Amino acid sequence: MLGEDGPMSSRRSSVLLAVLLVASFALAGCRSDSPGAAPADPGTPTAAPAAAPRVGACYRLDVAAALEATNSARPVGCSQRHNAVTLMVGTIDPVVDGHLLAIDAAPVQRQIAARCRAAVDDHVGGSTETQRLSRVQAVWFSPTLADSDRGALWFRCDLVISGTATAFSDLPRKTRGLLDRSGALDRYGTCGTAAPGTAGFTRVLCSAKHAWRARATIALPAKAGYLGKAAGKAADSACRDVEARRATTSLRLRWSFEWPTKTQWQAGQRHGLCWTPD
Repeated sequence: MLGEDGPMSSRRSSVLLAVLLVASFALAGCRSDSPGAAPADPGTPTAAPAAAPRVGACYRLDVAAALEATNSARPVGCSQRHNAVTLMVGTIDPVVDGHLLAIDAAPVQRQIAARCRAAVDDHVGGSTETQRLSRVQAVWFSPTLADSDRGALWFRCDLVISGTATAFSDLPRKTRGLLDRSGALDRYGTCGTAAPGTAGFTRVLCSAKHAWRARATIALPAKAGYLGKAAGKAADSACRDVEARRATTSLRLRWSFEWPTKTQWQAGQRHGLCWTPD
């Protein structure tokens, strides 16, 4: 994901000439670009790029490693505890709008991200709303720049489930249709230890101890400015309606609308989360 010496006077002593010649030969031996250096053997083989990953391979990843563009972790047996599984290995197209780009260029990485998210969504099933409310995520990796220079153009897509901000949850043996299962969001949904934006708030799986739940997603206008007042007010009102429909017997409504992060917004996400007590 990068001046020349003038001619030597014939009046100088032969001893000095010998010393200078010895020194010049010594320096020439230390320079690969000296006029007398032997050219590199064109038949010398270059190092082979790292082999492409295998679909179905399982891994134990930490969150920090998942944020990196490349990954060299060795697979573990899928019968062992693991928190990542490779669902797809594809081929990168580095030519974007007629330009050959480096493998770590933003347009190339966006290409990988879109294909990986689609692969994970297709694998776990569920509605778009269920997928957005879940802690199921896609992570992806590409070859190192050195390997891509040697011809490696693969990318790897893994399925992970965010348990907390610092750790992924162990995966079940079978992940296909994960979000099609009854009560999927009670186990894999997004919940919080407190109200969003308050002290002690941490995102957790809904199967863990929690106090609030991401109950619904609220669409934001495509042309709205980030954190725009009008869009935020409308979204907050829509979130209040979500809680009002749910808590029909409560005289006190509590809700919280959460905008996407700036990074998510810049990546094109135009929905936020509606949180209510659980």
